[in-house]
Amino acid sequence: MNAPALDTAAAESLLAFWRDAGVDACFEDSPVDRTHVAPPPAVKAVAKATASVVALPVTGDAVAEARRLAAGADTPAALAEAVAAFTGCPLRDMGARQAVFSRGPADAPLLIIGEGPGAEEDEQGLPFVGKAGKLLDRMLAEAGLADRAFITNTVFWRPPGNRTPSPAEQAACAPFVERAFFLLKPKAVLLLGAAAAKSVLSTDEGIMRLRGHWKDWRLAEGNVSAPVLATFHPAFLLRTPMAKKAAWADMLSVAARLDPPAG
Repeated sequence: MNAPALDTAAAESLLAFWRDAGVDACFEDSPVDRTHVAPPPAVKAVAKATASVVALPVTGDAVAEARRLAAGADTPAALAEAVAAFTGCPLRDMGARQAVFSRGPADAPLLIIGEGPGAEEDEQGLPFVGKAGKLLDRMLAEAGLADRAFITNTVFWRPPGNRTPSPAEQAACAPFVERAFFLLKPKAVLLLGAAAAKSVLSTDEGIMRLRGHWKDWRLAEGNVSAPVLATFHPAFLLRTPMAKKAAWADMLSVAARLDPPAG
């Protein structure tokens, strides 16, 4: 009997799912990353060139300045101007073209927070406008949430090589994220991906454990709180289609929280 042919695409998708889920061990003496593919020389050169500018420290003065600028903004538009004027995040000087703060109505009942801008976001000055953003928009539309979400990120400048922003970089930008939360007072908050979930919820838990479970986000000042749900980042869904079902369930849970069924 002939063995079924290997579905390469399905195998790669499964391996990517395990990798992003945090799998770091196997039935050998030591873990082996079987998903690793040696990057081409050009990628290696970029990585070497940017190694010295990855995760630079952020001073307390920078965070204090962010808090001062954020506190002076009374509208999302004013907050966007405050972000553009902020010089304390190291990412600003690592090749980013411009600050990328938000898109969506200022009175949106849903606040969505992602990780950070990528190349297309850096070019257009708006978050989630690339392939991942288009998938997010389709999901929002299908869930009846189109034009009901204010979308931002944990950092507002593109990290070199689209790497994950460091906790220090997120901390520098956190006062602006918290101010957006204060100004919008949303009915619900959706966190996209592990980096956003860990930053907002102040946790080390992985996204596989966090997603699908409602939690509470409460500001230390201002008496503002809202239910928060973490889910997979749309970029992860593009790489791992099998995770879309769970992410769609999360999106429907958000829709139900905003518009509870009658009776």
